[in-house]
Amino acid sequence: MKKHPGFKAVQNKIAKKQGVSKKAAGAILAASSRGASAEAKKKNPRLKRVSGPKKAPIVNRPAADTRQK
Repeated sequence: MKKHPGFKAVQNKIAKKQGVSKKAAGAILAASSRGASAEAKKKNPRLKRVSGPKKAPIVNRPAADTRQK
């Protein structure tokens, strides 16, 4: 079986081919890794290490005045 080139190499390849930043290429690669099939994960167990999307922190906003006038 052919060895995987590594995530950084694939990220650089995506960035160059699609003309996007490395950060955006990493997001593209992570999204495709999350959607990988069970067979692909069996062949490359490191695909299981890719976590889900990071959630933005909740910003404390002042509560709206809900009292009736």
